[in-house]
Parts: sequence; structure tokens; C-alpha cells
Amino acid sequence: MEQIVSSGIIDSYFGKLKESLSVDTAIVGGGPSGLVASYFLARRGFNVALYERKLAPGGGMWGGAMMFNEIIVQDEARHLLEEFNIEYRKYKESYYTIDSVHASSSLIYHATKAGAKIFNCISFEDVVFYNDRVSGIVINWAPVHREHLHVDPLVIMAKAVIDGTGHDCEVARTVERKNNVMLNTKTGKVVGERSLSVEEAERTTIENTKEIFPGLFVSGMAANGVSGSFRMGPIFGSMLLSGEKVAGLIAEQLNK
Repeated sequence: MEQIVSSGIIDSYFGKLKESLSVDTAIVGGGPSGLVASYFLARRGFNVALYERKLAPGGGMWGGAMMFNEIIVQDEARHLLEEFNIEYRKYKESYYTIDSVHASSSLIYHATKAGAKIFNCISFEDVVFYNDRVSGIVINWAPVHREHLHVDPLVIMAKAVIDGTGHDCEVARTVERKNNVMLNTKTGKVVGERSLSVEEAERTTIENTKEIFPGLFVSGMAANGVSGSFRMGPIFGSMLLSGEKVAGLIAEQLNK
């Protein structure tokens, strides 16, 4: 039995990994926008793999506000709450409260159920830069990075890459720093995140969700960080809408 347990896990995991060495879309960061994007792309039949550094995907949604595990979503994103079967309660005007643990779990469940493959405990290390285009990502185990071990990585080829790394904008910063290129921002570089302004940030998160370099898209908080807009705190409507938008942009490009 011991051998069956171990060999079953190894065979299954490496089968999944091998199927994901070349994908339609590689998503770096398993926050709400990345999970929503993975769901909509997988549901359209694309080969999608999402890479999350932490043990559990979900990003900042799990913790709610100051570990009060409730978050706010506005009416514009209510259709996505219904899409993911997330229960919500009307609070005031056009705002709803939702349990952050319930919501995070539902996003993860629906993404994987749609066919997206989620690889947790994996860190982003670099991009594949080919013919002046982001053509994949370089990955390693998260503990390798944490312990500063000198271990060479693996390469995932991808037709499109999403930077869903949140406040860090890690993929975009790597592309800019290592390749001396101009991004699709007002400065040509990662502008950096501004302080909190909820209404403005909710609007610009969706506006800034776009392709910032051939093959590289940004979503969620990374979209605002790259383009120099504001943070928004524990309201998550734009995070969900950003994931929906970036999936649509990539699907349109891949279908051409």
C-alpha cells in the first residue's frame, strides 16, 4: 500500500506537470483575478496553468480586512458572484458583503473544475524572452527561493502570460529590469502603486488590465501597480472583473 500511495501521487503529479510544459496561458499568482481568469480561459477550452508561491491560492482575499473574514463587492461584479455560486448579502446601496473564506474556496473550486491546473508552492523566477516577446515563464520551488538554494529552474512555454502577482508586479518588473524594454505605460516602465483611493482604484484596476508588452498581460492589483494607480483595500469587485476582462483579451488574441 505504501508504494501504491507514493507512486500514485508521483505518476499523477508528473503527468499534470508534463501536460503543462507548454500552455496557452501561464498565470503567475493565484489571487482572485488570476483565479477568475483561469476559470474563464479553461472554460473556453484553453490549456491554462496557474502558479502560486504560497500553499493556498486566493491571495489577499482569504484574510478579509485585518483578518475579519468578510469583504465587500459592488453591484457591477454581482454577476460574477452568481457565476461562481458565491453567497452574498446586501449591505448598503449597491454593495454586498461576502465571506472571504467561502469566496476564495469557490474561486479555487470553479477554476479547477473548469480544467485549469493550479500548481502551488511554486515561485516565478524569470520569463522566456523570445523574438522580443514574452513566450513563457521560468519556475522553481518556493522553498528553493526561500532558502536561497542554488538550484536551476524549469521552463514553461506559453502563448500568453498573466502577471497576477499583486502589489509586487513581479513579472512586469522582471521584464523591464532584465530586457531594457518599454512597457505599455505612461513612462514605459513599472510606474508603481499609489496610496489608497477606493473609488478611483476600483475604476482604474479594470482600465489598466491590458497587454503591457507582447505576450504579457497584467490583472488585479498588478495592473494598477504597473500603471501607477491606487490601491483599494478590502473591496474585491474590480479584482473579479479584471480577471474576467483579461481572460477575454487573451481569448480574443489566441483565437485569431
